[in-house]
Amino acid sequence: MTVTDRLHGLDALRGGALLLGVVLHASMAYIPAPIWIATDAQTSQGASLVFFVIHLFRMTTFFLIAGLFGELMLGRMGWPRFARDRLNRVGGGLFGMWWVVFPAIIAVLLWKVAIDNGGTLPTDGPPPPPLTLETFPLTHLWFLWVLLIFYVTRLALHALTAFDRSGRTGRLADRIAGAVVGPWSPALLAAPLAFAFWSHPDWIVFFGVPTPDTGLVPNAVALTTFGLAYAVGALLNRRRDLLDRIKGAWPVFAVVAVATGAAALYLAGGLGPRLEPVIDPAMKATSAWTYAIALWSATFALVGLALRFASRHSPVRRYLADASYWVYIVHLPLVMAAQVLLLAQPWPWFAKLAAVVAGVMAVSLLSYELLVRHTFIGSWLNGRRVPWRKPHPDAAPLPAE
Repeated sequence: MTVTDRLHGLDALRGGALLLGVVLHASMAYIPAPIWIATDAQTSQGASLVFFVIHLFRMTTFFLIAGLFGELMLGRMGWPRFARDRLNRVGGGLFGMWWVVFPAIIAVLLWKVAIDNGGTLPTDGPPPPPLTLETFPLTHLWFLWVLLIFYVTRLALHALTAFDRSGRTGRLADRIAGAVVGPWSPALLAAPLAFAFWSHPDWIVFFGVPTPDTGLVPNAVALTTFGLAYAVGALLNRRRDLLDRIKGAWPVFAVVAVATGAAALYLAGGLGPRLEPVIDPAMKATSAWTYAIALWSATFALVGLALRFASRHSPVRRYLADASYWVYIVHLPLVMAAQVLLLAQPWPWFAKLAAVVAGVMAVSLLSYELLVRHTFIGSWLNGRRVPWRKPHPDAAPLPAE
């Protein structure tokens, strides 16, 4: 594999990780536990399985690929252009769209409260909490904030290593990558994550990595997990040869992921999940190690599968990968609204889940095509605007990106 090869498989996997967020949040209304504002009367342990499996690997996989692609862009652009690009596209997605998405989420929440209150909003509710560093509601856009933290950290490291004319730092990074990446990776990388799980006083096994969606200081477990994933991805960009090692070992990773994932689910209480922290230290340590190994095994298995079976260009996969950023940004209030609309329907849970996912994807993709892909918003979020019409073959070519 040469450094000029486009990593179509990883690009598709990154987009798939974001699109699976629609399924993840849609499933939460049908888990047999009151964990969601629009918990439906039609619940099932099947929805618990959907949530557990997706949540196990989704964001770790995303951040690993983000680290690899981030390094690729930094090397191609140089740090000043890279910083402007990330601030515009990632910071812009967060700071520009939060003001649209958060009020929409609040509107759906108030709608559900009014339904529960007989059609009107109660007048004696508690006041909203004050916005502080600890309470700021990042919502599902938290991953953009965490990405910005990692980008700032990476640029600081870039500044520190800029004076290394001998290349010693790069050679050390290459040796570390070679030692970390291989069939042994899940067990090796599980150690810091298992310790973070074990140290977290309120860790719930079923929820795995606690989502840092509230507050501007991410929790230690999330920083450990996603920071390590980003760092591994960054190292892989220097050692592209190690991607072949991952691709070749994907069956091993997959078997370990299924075995340890099933064990982690059992330790979490099974499909009727236990939603309280683990108290016993020995049980907590066992659960932490098991979940951590399952998480990393699933992540490497999916990376290997993407490299093995999706390495060729696919217009459909490329389109969905391009659309995934927009879809993820706008999906949550749409999912919640669809769940509220279906509360009174006597359909089975899987039919409601399918209807929510299909409806939200249709609206999101249509809005992407009409409002984003061919407009300045596409240039802002995706770094390019696709013309409505392809240029005539005899026309002058467009300038390179």
